Amino acid sequence: MKIKVAVFPSGTEIGLEINRALRYSKDIELYGLSSIKDHTRCVYKNYIEDLPYYYEKPFIKTLNFYIKKYNLDFIYPAHDDVLLFLTKEQKNIDSKIITSELETVEICRSKKKTYDFFKEEEFIPKVYLEDCIEEFPVFLKPNIGQGSKGAQKINNRDELEASLKKIKDPVICEYLPGEEYTIDCFTDFKGSLKICKQRIRKRIKDGISVDSEVVKLEKEIWNIANVINNKLKINGAWFFQVKKDKKDHYKLLEIAPRIAGTMGLTRNLGINYPLLTIYNNLKIPIEIVENKYEIEVDRALFNRYVTNIYYENVYIDLDDTLILNGKVNTFLIMFLYQCVNNNKKIFLITKHKNKVNNTLSKYKISTEIFEEIILLKDYENKSDVIQDRASIFIDDSFSERKKVFEKTDIPVFDLDSIECLIDWRDY
Repeated sequence: MKIKVAVFPSGTEIGLEINRALRYSKDIELYGLSSIKDHTRCVYKNYIEDLPYYYEKPFIKTLNFYIKKYNLDFIYPAHDDVLLFLTKEQKNIDSKIITSELETVEICRSKKKTYDFFKEEEFIPKVYLEDCIEEFPVFLKPNIGQGSKGAQKINNRDELEASLKKIKDPVICEYLPGEEYTIDCFTDFKGSLKICKQRIRKRIKDGISVDSEVVKLEKEIWNIANVINNKLKINGAWFFQVKKDKKDHYKLLEIAPRIAGTMGLTRNLGINYPLLTIYNNLKIPIEIVENKYEIEVDRALFNRYVTNIYYENVYIDLDDTLILNGKVNTFLIMFLYQCVNNNKKIFLITKHKNKVNNTLSKYKISTEIFEEIILLKDYENKSDVIQDRASIFIDDSFSERKKVFEKTDIPVFDLDSIECLIDWRDY
């Protein structure tokens, strides 16, 4: 029996990373739950987008309805506020929430509570009352928040007074001029800190690290991680963020007892935090095989598409299409195997000058993926071959696409638009 795991809200950066981490696991059946129509529908094979917002009265009743309907074993929170809410409501929810103890989640959700809980530790930054600031600049950020959203450097009292009017429940800290790091950690069900990986936040956009690189773990960071782990009761994956002060010592920014959206960086070294956390909740001891190569992630918006195209047949060109610049068009091959998986018929339609089978063999492309290989003479039209309207046509030639479109009225695609045919839910 597969373990049924639902992620909520599944369209956050956290939810999308959990999807990437779990979608290929043979032991897990993944569900995406959302209160809005979002990116969930593009990447989750099983998804539900009509849940009430978590703070609305019908939420728990609706959630339990879906838990029963799909026999969901775990709910994976993918937002800090949702994590806290679901942890508080665990007794009313008919599925196990992947979380830590309530006190831990409450402390981590508030920077004031975090700083107060660890106030005896040297890694806590100075925190000021509004009227007791020793020197500028200082750093102002919301007490309840994540990443660097709403955080700002304050250079003088005028800026402070203006910013205090905009930020609800602020925290005023010493300004930390050094580089910022995230430390990805994993604590097993016995309370042992098993993983501690340091990565630098090289470029940040909207509070999200969009350029990050794994760096050598420093002893000072390891010591901070152990203090946090020993004082808080954490279960599974978690992370904390630090920044260097003017004396070159690390100071704590925040702690989060959950998956980080950029944990995909160390996942690609062999550390799958979401999967390990599920094993942890099942009380399964874990082992890690970590690759040693250097790795950096650079993130940007990635397009995925939803269309109403219906097709049973794919007609595809060979030269400058399937074979491009003397190489196999690997993106197009990915689409063709998607078609194979979904029982679509693929027809290779070409005016290739050499023996087609020899060319396919040269590029290690199996002839068996094609329903038929159609070899045309120069004077013959591809549009005359296509009869079934439940078809699409892929060719780099505009003139060929124009003829097919005008005669058959089926969708035609150049190489730049293949991406809208990829179904990222297909796995």
